[in-house]
Amino acid sequence: MVEKLTPSQVQHKTATLNGKAYQYILAEPQGQCLNTIFLIHGWPDMSFGWRYQIPFLASLGLRVVVPDMMGYGGTDAPESPEFYTFKRASDDMAALAKELGLSSIILGGHDWGGAVVFRFAMRYPKLISAVFSVCTPFAPPRGQFIPASVLPNFKYQIQLASSDVENFVVGEERIGQFLNGMYGGRTPSKGATFDVTHGCYLERLEAVGPSPILDKEELEFYVKRYAIHGMHGPLNWYRTGELNFDEEKEYAAKVDTFKFDMPAMYIAGTKDAALPPSMANGMEKWFRSLTKGEVNAGHWALWEKPAEINQYIKEFLFGQVGLAKANL
Repeated sequence: MVEKLTPSQVQHKTATLNGKAYQYILAEPQGQCLNTIFLIHGWPDMSFGWRYQIPFLASLGLRVVVPDMMGYGGTDAPESPEFYTFKRASDDMAALAKELGLSSIILGGHDWGGAVVFRFAMRYPKLISAVFSVCTPFAPPRGQFIPASVLPNFKYQIQLASSDVENFVVGEERIGQFLNGMYGGRTPSKGATFDVTHGCYLERLEAVGPSPILDKEELEFYVKRYAIHGMHGPLNWYRTGELNFDEEKEYAAKVDTFKFDMPAMYIAGTKDAALPPSMANGMEKWFRSLTKGEVNAGHWALWEKPAEINQYIKEFLFGQVGLAKANL
């Protein structure tokens, strides 16, 4: 049984980063602190999505910092998509490291958070000593703008970038239905409420059953946190394609010779329909040291296979990264 953080144990800290308020979870190790690790979540998630990893990493001697990203939970949720770009997220996380007096951090991400951590490591290579991503492979900056939704497995992003979902998913009851569906709940006829080629089947939400990977207390916690700002902020992450392209032109110009110098790891989810393992084919060319792993899970691999994910992270930290074990 893998230990996990419960909603009643969550204590949020607050910091103002580049003019915006962020909330984050901070977990300190019991004994010697070997290093600090930032964990970055994706959509539709929040800092609590790392609940199986936070106690485990703290038990290894790591200080664990897990922010609610822009638009989520108690973090500010500006209207404009310009606050949700990779550059902005990287700058804000660098500001959080400075706020905490840190000159070096380890970085982990999942979903959008996986995309963020690779961009963060590109922009702040001296700050990042190691980086890993669960489910999300590295996608290099491009010299020409191509919407992600040209890929069949990213067609859902067209709907999410529109106003359809945020206009429909309003109020705690609907938010609960939506999250149950996104986290694997089914209708009585076993129908899914989300498909990567379509998006969310909004008409099915009222009939959706409970998520198999979230208990009642956890779902209620998610609903209350999402209800603070609603869905507009989280969905703004899907409206940043051209903004990210414009802000990455200098990196795209030298991507053919670029390599990450720090140790890196990518863990795929075998059954992830949005981010299948095949998307990572060839990504080794941009890394001096890349470890690959895979777990038999879907997109919510952090929750579906927490023991395996945690073991991968531990082996990476004490192997490739070279953390020295304390008296654990």
